[in-house]
Amino acid sequence: MSGRTPRIRLPETAAAGDTVEIRARIMHPMENGLRRDSEGRRVPRHIVRRFSCRFEGETVIDVDIEPSVSADPFVHFAARVPGPGRFRFVWVEDDGTVTEETREITVS
Repeated sequence: MSGRTPRIRLPETAAAGDTVEIRARIMHPMENGLRRDSEGRRVPRHIVRRFSCRFEGETVIDVDIEPSVSADPFVHFAARVPGPGRFRFVWVEDDGTVTEETREITVS
C-alpha cells in the first residue's frame, strides 16, 4: 500500500441478490497544482485520478476523478450482491501510485 489510508464501510453480510450501500474514502493529501508555495513556486498537482471497485472480477464502479475534488475523496454507491465474495477497491494517483483494499461479504 502507498501509505494512504482507505476507509471502507459496507455490510459484512447480505442475502443473495440484495443491494448494499458502500462508502469508500481515502485519506490523501490532494494538491490541485494551482497553489503556490511561500517562494512563489507552483506546488505540483497530486490527486487521486481514478477509483474503481470490482466484485469477484466484475466492475461495480469505475470513475475518473478531476482536480476540483477535495482532499480525502469520498465515494458513495450501491452494489448488488449475487453471492458471497470479495470487493476490491483501487485508487490510482497521478504519479501511478496504486492503493488497493479488499473486503469480503458473506451471503446468508
